[in-house]
Amino acid sequence: MERARAPHHNAPMSDAPPAHPVTGLLLTGGGARAAYQIGVLEAIADIRIACAARAEANPFSVITGTSAGAINAAALAGGADDFDRAVRRMVDVWKNFHAGQVYRADSIGVLRTGASWLTLMSIGWVLARWRKLKPRSLLDNAPLLDLLQTLVPLHDLHDFITRGQLRALAVTASSYSSGDHVTFFEGDDSIAPWKRSQRFGIRQKITHQHLLASSAIPFVFPAKALPIDGRDAYFGDGSMRQSAPVAAAIHLGANRILVVGAGRLHEPPPDLRNAPPERYPTLAQIAGHTLSNIFLDALAVDVERVRRINHTIGLVPPEARAASGLRPIDLLVISPSERIDAVAARHVGDLPRPVRALLGGVGVTSDKSDFRGAALASYLLFEPGFTQELIALGRADTLRQRNDVTRFFGWVDPCPALPRDAAAGSPGGVERRRDPLRLR
Repeated sequence: MERARAPHHNAPMSDAPPAHPVTGLLLTGGGARAAYQIGVLEAIADIRIACAARAEANPFSVITGTSAGAINAAALAGGADDFDRAVRRMVDVWKNFHAGQVYRADSIGVLRTGASWLTLMSIGWVLARWRKLKPRSLLDNAPLLDLLQTLVPLHDLHDFITRGQLRALAVTASSYSSGDHVTFFEGDDSIAPWKRSQRFGIRQKITHQHLLASSAIPFVFPAKALPIDGRDAYFGDGSMRQSAPVAAAIHLGANRILVVGAGRLHEPPPDLRNAPPERYPTLAQIAGHTLSNIFLDALAVDVERVRRINHTIGLVPPEARAASGLRPIDLLVISPSERIDAVAARHVGDLPRPVRALLGGVGVTSDKSDFRGAALASYLLFEPGFTQELIALGRADTLRQRNDVTRFFGWVDPCPALPRDAAAGSPGGVERRRDPLRLR
């Protein structure tokens, strides 16, 4: 969780910090895994209070999010007049989550969607035509709209932007109609839309429908229609085809960005010395692997790209850099120190019985050692045992990086954390892992 400087075009490059830094927040996707982000935000709110750094109502001028991260981003932006109160509200909701608040988890609801979908997959199109089966998704997330209306107040968003308490809110979604990756943003009038290869940003009033579209996990939740270019188009989870997760915050004017992931950016290689022989992967393992590719890999690649570009720019003479039109982006990345799949394996049994039965049909088990099968369940585990453990993990990871956080925001900490070496070597200290993103 180190700080890196990421270059960006069309602005002067300077080693000095900007006079008026614009702080951005990027919350990535991951279904129930996004509970980790709540712990990070809670810790930041506490550090901010301890540093007496509350002159501004909201420490983030630009807030961007994808999938479940879009919901958290919008909830935070909707409370931009009181950051601490917004975080407390989010913590309360996530600590008391139940799956039925997000999707139909009762027997009838699961039968109407999941059972029909699996029937179509197993028996085929003949039965589908005979019974006119047209399942749209594995689960029905209709209850999520009611939750969004409580958790995510958007009616004051325009006023916050007008008063300068927020520069922009952006959520991303992937178009099934065109294949483009679209960032919808509501923000200051000075922000211009942008266009890149297979991705673009468009100004549009953010609604709860945008959040439902951004969080529509492929196959799991149904796509949503959004108006674009004078017609409706269907959109799914914004993590799909997201090649540059950090880019939206940069386009919106952020020159320092806090990125909160929903999975470890670099998994250690497995220890295979005493491992049993590999068996053919279940559908749950394949689905979990696919979702990890969608939700986690793009961020790791984007951050690695920042590191490579930074290294290259560091070799360029200062005069040439000054003429290049590049400017630095201060990047702080916080991601889980534990494997979330393993955490999920301890909580699969918390899922409602109909959902466990449905997932059991594709290979998800209640075996607490089966973290590979639990990967799929981790995106659907909106249950308090799982979410509370992730909130605690996010909080602990952030507090261990207290010095990095205060340096990033420029806060004066009256009680700085121990240096890394002292924290690792002192009795009761916490070992601080060396982040592979450190620029060398």
